Amino acid sequence: MSETAAAEQWSVYSAAQNLPAVLNDPNRGKQSNFFVKTWGDTFVEKVDIEKSPFLPDITYSHFESYLKKVGRRIRRHRKLSHTKFEGNHIKARSKNEITIDASIDTIPEIYLKASLPLNEPAVFNEVFPNISTSNNNKNDNKNHQSGRLLQEQLSHYLDIVEVHIAKQVSQKSGAFFHAMTSHDTIMEKMGAACNEVRALRKKIENVDKTLAKDSLKLLAMGRSRSNHLKLLDKLKLMSVVLQTQPTLQLLLSSSDFVAALELISSTQEVLAKKLAGVTSLRHLPSQLKEMSRLIDKMLSTEFERYAAADLHRPFDPDSGILEREKLVSLVAGLLRQQHLQFLETYKQEAVTAAQTLLKQLLIEQLADVEDDMEHCLTGSGEAPPSLDSSHWLQVLLLASEALGKLVQRVKAVHDVIKRTAEMSAGLPVHNDFPPNTDKFLSLEDLGRVEVKLRDLLVSVCDYCHERLASLVSTQSDKQNITANQIMELSDIVESFTELCEKICGRQSPALKAAFKIQAGNYVHKFHSGRKHKLTLLLDAERWKTAEVPSEFQLLVDKIASGETLKSIPSSPVEDSGKKLLNRVANSLKIGNQEYVTVGTVLILIRLVSEYCVCAYDLPILAVVIGRNLSELLRTFNSRSCQLVLGAGALRTAGLKTITTTNLALTSRALQLVLWLIPHVRGHFASISNDMIPSLDAVERDIGNHIQQLESKILSIINILLGDQLNEWDAKPPVPSKAFRNVSRHLTKLYEAVGPVLPEEQVGDLYEVVHNNFKIRLREQLTKMNIRNNGGPQHGVVTSELTFYLETMKGLKVLPETLTTSKAMEDIWNR
Repeated sequence: MSETAAAEQWSVYSAAQNLPAVLNDPNRGKQSNFFVKTWGDTFVEKVDIEKSPFLPDITYSHFESYLKKVGRRIRRHRKLSHTKFEGNHIKARSKNEITIDASIDTIPEIYLKASLPLNEPAVFNEVFPNISTSNNNKNDNKNHQSGRLLQEQLSHYLDIVEVHIAKQVSQKSGAFFHAMTSHDTIMEKMGAACNEVRALRKKIENVDKTLAKDSLKLLAMGRSRSNHLKLLDKLKLMSVVLQTQPTLQLLLSSSDFVAALELISSTQEVLAKKLAGVTSLRHLPSQLKEMSRLIDKMLSTEFERYAAADLHRPFDPDSGILEREKLVSLVAGLLRQQHLQFLETYKQEAVTAAQTLLKQLLIEQLADVEDDMEHCLTGSGEAPPSLDSSHWLQVLLLASEALGKLVQRVKAVHDVIKRTAEMSAGLPVHNDFPPNTDKFLSLEDLGRVEVKLRDLLVSVCDYCHERLASLVSTQSDKQNITANQIMELSDIVESFTELCEKICGRQSPALKAAFKIQAGNYVHKFHSGRKHKLTLLLDAERWKTAEVPSEFQLLVDKIASGETLKSIPSSPVEDSGKKLLNRVANSLKIGNQEYVTVGTVLILIRLVSEYCVCAYDLPILAVVIGRNLSELLRTFNSRSCQLVLGAGALRTAGLKTITTTNLALTSRALQLVLWLIPHVRGHFASISNDMIPSLDAVERDIGNHIQQLESKILSIINILLGDQLNEWDAKPPVPSKAFRNVSRHLTKLYEAVGPVLPEEQVGDLYEVVHNNFKIRLREQLTKMNIRNNGGPQHGVVTSELTFYLETMKGLKVLPETLTTSKAMEDIWNR
């Protein structure tokens, strides 16, 4: 088929050969495989024709000259022919598609639907539009012609549809031939398979007859034997289960609760799994369940009896755990039943034992007190508030010892329960416990048991702390408690607190809080008494130099050593043990300095030492005592300021006036207190980690007070010297009365402050006085218009200054550079 013909529409007449012609070719003979061959150009076998010996052998060289001649024209011709063919092909295909589409479009839509219901008038009228219902001949001829036209039209529509079907069939011809070929092949294979199946069935039937039936009989006999053995095992198991109740009674009589519970559990498991449905044993599960409930009641009752017997027995030194094996058996049984409520029962019994113990102890102690019939006890065993301090401390001591033993007994039982729980969970235990291979407690349950055991210890310790705290709190504030009794109370509280903390692993705040309240009351009384005493001493103080007994020197030496002040040193004692006569000194010696002070400050030093010793004895209240000490020092500072600077001593002590000696003594006393504060701060720092910031404020206030006292002394002397300079007139005789008075005032000032204040402070004081005197003298010279001109008045002033400088040199309070005539030349500067 050429390229030009390919562009034309293909039809059945275009084929070079057809299937009937090929199949009916008489030259081919009968073929056996034409049904399985694929239709196409290879359906007819090709025959190779042998080469003719009469034809020459033509090679490419024969056409080489011709190809060179016409090659260019051939290529141009092919290019043009190819272009023309593509255009014609596209036009023919477009025309064919348009024709086919137009032919399809000519068919009305009603004929293309899935159904054609002619019984419907609308459809019928549309198919037969020109049929008339009248009976005349004219209409009959018309109907006949329209029916013929309709038939031709429908035939045309049918031809169009058949053309389309033929086209679809021609396009799918390969698929049809393939289906036919596959169908024949499958039918052939199915026939072969059926034959093989028949043969196989015959063989299987032969094998079944000869081999299978006898073997199956052997298997049936083996299965029957196995069933008989299983039945025998069931009967033996039923025999063992029926022996459960006698075995349970034997185990309970020996208090082996765990084994009894294990037997009930295993029997219930056997009944539920291996003996389910056995009619003769249908009542046994309920009986075992009732036995389990009975064992639960027995365990609870026995444990309550054991707890009461253990906690209420006397505290013998050699008594250990009561019936250890019984306790282990009871605890293991309760743990096996997951009844952890027994720990709450033991805790309540321990609380009851503590109440009974305290009540019995107080009854025994009140028997030694007069009018014991007037005393009454509360249900929790609290003490009445009418005991004196000694009996009160005795009751506390005995109560703490008894409750400590009770807590230790609870701890011993706690350890046994904990080890039993660990053994039940499969954990390794102590050697004194028997080995146990039964593991019936999970790790989660063990954790819950440990939490409840910890709560048991904490609750019992907290309750004992609360009961002792109630005993501590019953002491009336009206009854005086001595420092030794507070120390004894502190030892009792500390020892019991340490014991409970070691046992339960944490501190209980109740007892320490009650002790802190009592100790706080004692500290408050301690502070109030000493503050009142200090106030009375200050009001009676005449601010004169006091003699210093040797015991105060020893006390100051111990404070200066930096050691923690644990007690106040007593007076010196002879070897024979008799007291020496107190040696008296005029001042306190601290290092290279001597402190001349008043009697109130000596008493203040002893009071401060008592505060330090009290803080050492009561470290729990060291911060409170430190604040009270700060308040005491602040009271001393403020009250001394009121009495000296405020002249309150004129009214309280009957002084006529406040002299510079009084001011200097007050300043030196405050300096001694200022020296004392760092040592006090170090003492409290060694006792408690908490700082006492109020001491810093007191230290600043005392420093300011000392400066005010110095300013007051300077103000007094400046006023005196200024008054004399105001009365001075630069005229003979020399020295004038004013300068003699100036010299007398300076000498009296030295007599007042020299023995009291240190030399450095006296020198600084006189240096300020000297500078103020020069300034005041310069102002007076300017006012009197006296100049450095060598005149008579200048000579008088020079003589007066020489007398002044000689006085200063005699006092030896200023450096030599300040007592020369040259140092006084600046008074002439204007």
